[in-house]
Amino acid sequence: MVQVDVFWSYALGASFASAASRQLKQENKPFQNDYFTYTLLYLSCIFAPSGIYLLWQFPHWETMQVATCHGDLPAWLVTLFSITNITQGILGFWVSYKCIQAGKYYWAHLQWCLGYFCMFFVLLHGWDGLGWQRFLYDPTVLNNQLWEHGKHMGFSFAWSNVAMTLYVMGLFVIPFMIIPMGKWIIEGAQNAPEVNASDIPDSILSIGRTFLILTLGITLGASGITAIVIYLFRLITGNMFISFVLGMLICLFSAYYFLFQHGQFCYEWFKKLFLAEPETSK
Repeated sequence: MVQVDVFWSYALGASFASAASRQLKQENKPFQNDYFTYTLLYLSCIFAPSGIYLLWQFPHWETMQVATCHGDLPAWLVTLFSITNITQGILGFWVSYKCIQAGKYYWAHLQWCLGYFCMFFVLLHGWDGLGWQRFLYDPTVLNNQLWEHGKHMGFSFAWSNVAMTLYVMGLFVIPFMIIPMGKWIIEGAQNAPEVNASDIPDSILSIGRTFLILTLGITLGASGITAIVIYLFRLITGNMFISFVLGMLICLFSAYYFLFQHGQFCYEWFKKLFLAEPETSK
C-alpha cells in the first residue's frame, strides 16, 4: 500500500544491514560494499516493482481505498511512490549502518522492528482507526463496489484477487530476503570471536523462523495493541489526536521498559539474531 510501503522499505533496508552487522563493522563506507549492492538490487528489482504492480492493478486497495480508479492517481504521486520504495530502504540501511559502526548491533535490528511496527500500525489503524477494514476489502471481487465505513470482507479476503496476487509476490519477496539475511548472520557469527559457537544458528531456516516470529508476533502484536489502546482513549476523550498521542506514548514507553530493555523478553529474542554485542558497546 502507498501509505505503508515507505515504512516497509525502511524496514527492509535496515534488516539487510543488521543481518550483515559484523561484516559492515569492517566497512568504512556504507554504500560501497556487496551488502548494500544486494539491498539496492532487491529494492529496485523486487520490492519497488511489486508495489508499482499493485498500484496499477488495484489502485483502490493500494491507496487504502482512497483512489477509485487510475484517474485518481496524479503522476507525481506514482513517481514519488516509486522513488520512496527505494530511497526509504537506503535510509534504513544507512541508519542501521551507523548503529553498527557505533557497536550497537541490537539497535541496528531495532530499526527494522520500528519500521514494521509503523507499517502494521498504519495497516490496522490507518488515520481514523479503520485501516484494517480498508485492508480487508477488495472491490474487484465485489462487483467493483467502493469501500464504505463498516465494510470489510473478513476472512474471505484470504482468497480475493488482491490476496492471490500477494501470495505470488511472496514467493519472490520472502526467500530473496530471508536467505541472504540468514547467510550473512551465520557467516558473520562464525568469524566473530565474541560469539560462542553453540550460539550460532544451525540453519537459515531457524533464522527465518526467528525473524518471522519477531515480525509477525512482536511488531504486529504491538501495533494491534497500540491501535486498541488508541481506540479506547478515543471512546473516553472523543478526540482522535489526543487519543493518538496518549496511546502511542504509553505503548511505546511501556514496550521499551517492560519488553525491549536489555535482558527483557524481546531483547532475548533479538539476541538470537545479533547473538552478542561487540566489546565496544559494553
